[in-house]
Amino acid sequence: MALNGIYTPHGGDDQTSSRYIGDSKEEIVLSTLGLDASGRPEKAKQSGIKRYSAICIVNGIVAVFFGFATNRFIRHERTCQTNCGLRWCDGYGMLLLLLGFVYAGLLYFLLLKPRLERTLYRRLAPVGSHIGRMFRARTAKLALGAIVVLGFAVFLYLDTRYNASRLMPLTGMVVFLALSALMSKHPKRINYRPVCTGLLLQALLGLVCIRWEVGRSIFACIGAKVDTFLGYSSVGAAFVYSDVLIKQYAVFAFSVLSVIYFFSFFISILYYLGAMQWIVLKLGWVLQSLMGTTVCEGIMAAANIFLGMSETPLIIKPYVKDLTHSELHSVMSSGFATVSGTVLAAYISFGASPGHLITASVISAPAVLCVAKIIYPEVETSKTTSENISIAKSTDSSVIDAACNGASSATTLILGIIANLIAFVSFVAFVNGVLTWLGMLVGVEGVSLEWVCGYIFRPLAFVMGVSWKDSEQVGQVIGIKTVVNEFVAYQRLGEFIRDEVITKRSATIATYAICGFANPSSLGIMIGAMSAMAPERRGSITSVSFRSFITGSIACFMTACIAGLLIDDFQGMEGSRMNISTISNSSVV
Repeated sequence: MALNGIYTPHGGDDQTSSRYIGDSKEEIVLSTLGLDASGRPEKAKQSGIKRYSAICIVNGIVAVFFGFATNRFIRHERTCQTNCGLRWCDGYGMLLLLLGFVYAGLLYFLLLKPRLERTLYRRLAPVGSHIGRMFRARTAKLALGAIVVLGFAVFLYLDTRYNASRLMPLTGMVVFLALSALMSKHPKRINYRPVCTGLLLQALLGLVCIRWEVGRSIFACIGAKVDTFLGYSSVGAAFVYSDVLIKQYAVFAFSVLSVIYFFSFFISILYYLGAMQWIVLKLGWVLQSLMGTTVCEGIMAAANIFLGMSETPLIIKPYVKDLTHSELHSVMSSGFATVSGTVLAAYISFGASPGHLITASVISAPAVLCVAKIIYPEVETSKTTSENISIAKSTDSSVIDAACNGASSATTLILGIIANLIAFVSFVAFVNGVLTWLGMLVGVEGVSLEWVCGYIFRPLAFVMGVSWKDSEQVGQVIGIKTVVNEFVAYQRLGEFIRDEVITKRSATIATYAICGFANPSSLGIMIGAMSAMAPERRGSITSVSFRSFITGSIACFMTACIAGLLIDDFQGMEGSRMNISTISNSSVV
């Protein structure tokens, strides 16, 4: 189903300066739910009574339930002594928010938008065009950027004037940007718009998600809800594998990885309904509009916040063969710089904070585009313009079919994770055995891969804001993630957290630094997935693969620098324990 113009260029703009007009994913969602009456008149008449009857029944049920909930809330508040108030994250306030968002969205898309497009939007179009032309001027962009930078600098001064050591991550950002420039494929062709905008977006997202109390509360609430949602998988896992394996012994392969079946089940349903495409396209449009990247780059950076690096390229599968080298590099880098929702439970079970994991993926979206456009600038003309881009609907025949396919497709992912864990943990043990023997021959005790990584990556951990005392342990974690994979790294980080070897601030920075798929096994997975979609581009894919690996790593480190700037010792690892029994005794087997 072709999109009716997700992005439409302005006259006089370059290929990446565009504005949003409409999104046919809304049509997909509405038609899937039976609310789209844009078909033939006779068909609309036949289904009209049934559709509106269903709508009335559903709304009636919602109204009755809301009435009972309101009555109970009022009676409870009269005699309340504990858990009083609206409780926006888990009480009556949450119900108000959910109903407000749902009905506001339905009101806008079904009633207001079709009418406003013909009247108000057309009248405001000249105003929007004038504002757009004004901010396309170089002086306006520089002035706006200077205001944001100045405001951020003033905030940092006031926030760190009694603890100047927290400014060390600024040095880290300079170091990582310099390394990116040194590795640039075309250093003289760097477009500084996505670079500067990406840095500003990272800073603003960091302020909103990490330091602003309301934003931090929102992401803490989201993280808690994700934690609770994923925890329901333990019921199905215990039914299949028994309580002994899930709750008593908490065997990793059964208790933690089973969450992937549950999450993949829901992602597939959302994709069938069109909701996932709608969310991805909206976020992709925001990134494209702000940063000046191409359509596919913006969509992929947004999609990787939710999906895995091997599933996300399927969204733009028809266009992989037409991507430029820079676009291929950005697409692959986006996969390396974030983690998918399907594996969050594994990291949470090791002690990582769900709120910080979600925040890291959000901040890494502009970070990876920023670094990608330094390391591999665009020197070709993009063939995937707003006129020819489209994202297909799900091929599943029904919601049940989508759910079954989603659960079944998770088997391959789980088996791949198990295989990689067994192989790489065994490889680490082998390497440690060899290094221990070599160290023994020269009289050095305690030599291991972690020991080597700790010294190699220690300076990087230090410039991210980790104290020198903790930098060796955090350097080990970063090195293990880069050389082995993030599963083993989060397991080691979890051990440091439980044993209180490092401070909460250092643990939080490490959580951000390793929140990405940039490791050798993922590099092979990415090359295989992309090559399968466009065999004729295999040479181009492999030629940019190593740079994309480095880009993904640097983007994670940049996100860790933002966290290091904004997190103090008192914020800590908020909500760092999963609410299912796998928390305290989960182990990789």
